[in-house]
This record gives sequence, structure tokens and C-alpha cells, in this order.
Amino acid sequence: MEITWYGHSCFRLTERSMATVVTDPYDHKQVGYEPLKIKGDIVTVSHNTPGHNFTCAVKGQSIVIDGPGEFEIGGVFITGVQTNGHTKKLEDGPRNTMFLIDYNGLNILHLGDVNRVPSQTEVESLGPVHIALVPVGAGGSLTAMKATEVISLLEPNIVIPMHYATPHTGNTAVKLEPLSRFLKEMGLGNLESVPSLKVPNVNALPDETKVVVLSYQLNNQ
Repeated sequence: MEITWYGHSCFRLTERSMATVVTDPYDHKQVGYEPLKIKGDIVTVSHNTPGHNFTCAVKGQSIVIDGPGEFEIGGVFITGVQTNGHTKKLEDGPRNTMFLIDYNGLNILHLGDVNRVPSQTEVESLGPVHIALVPVGAGGSLTAMKATEVISLLEPNIVIPMHYATPHTGNTAVKLEPLSRFLKEMGLGNLESVPSLKVPNVNALPDETKVVVLSYQLNNQ
């Protein structure tokens, strides 16, 4: 399967003969990237804000999943686990949903706009996480330090950072931290970005947790 990043928290997950998933499509006016022009069979929405819920930007007859539950669509199994969004104590505060997306046993976890370390119960409900899409740039979500805590808890094979400052986000209302801060917390220097991540199956995953930085792809597909 292949994972491509379209900026902010938006990814496209594809696998031959299976449904294509688009995560957290955004209103480009809110986040600074170009308007989205992508297609997807399934759209997941982690948080009800324009930077994460702009489903009309995804072309095609998409099925939208915007809350917790278990779903099977086009051969893809998706589990939504609800967490608090921007508050920890208020029951009626904004909510966030983490989505575990299972492609033939390869589990990808999109943490959405979570801003705290998930509980042990939430982690156990997910089962094994092979690839974690983790917000690292604060701005209402995880800080670099909290992101490293989450990664230690999940123990994924691959981490793909998201929701951080890039040259496109400089003039937006939400101020994000740079990727370099997260990489420093992980004990890493600058990493060369790649256009997409391709993983044929679980057996191709690294044994130790590896950080993969994806380059922002123009929204022309």
C-alpha cells in the first residue's frame, strides 16, 4: 500500500483493488496549502474544524466517517476511537477521533487532532499499530515532546509526522511548530523527505521504530 501526504493532516492511502482512504481534508484558506484536488472512496474526519473536515474537497462518491465505531468498506477495515479534542475534563468539549485503518493486516493509525497522550485503555483497544501518522507541531494538537511520548506508548514500526509548520503555513491563524523540534526530541537530525511511503506488507516493516518524512505533494490527482 502507498501513503501520500497532501499537507497538514491530510493523507491518501491506496492499495490495488481496495478502497482509497483520504484523511482530514482541509479548507486551504485555513491551513495555507493549495486547494485539494484528490479522489477517495472513504474520507475520515478526526475533528470538526475547517482544517480537518472539508469533505467537499474530495472528489467522487465518498463515504464519510467522522466518529467512533467499526467499519468495513471496500476491503478496508476502519476503527474509530474517540478521544478528547482540545479539553481533557469537559465532557461536552470538542472531540477527536483516532482512526485505525487496516489494509490486509497492515495497520495505519491516524491520530487526528489529539492533543494529549492516549490512555492505556485507548491504546489497548487499537491493537498493534504498524504505521502512526502523528501530529507533532502543537497548534492545538500534540507538541513535539508529547508526540514522542505517544510514539513510545504505541511502539509503531514507522512514524510519519504531520500537522507542523512548513513554508505554506506561515500566514495562517494557527501557529505551528517546525518539524525540526520534533526530530530533535526523537534524537534525529534533518531527514531527507520522500514523495510517498510504499509498504507491500507487514513483513517489509522495520524492526525498530523509524521516522519517515513525506514531502508535500501538489493536489493534482
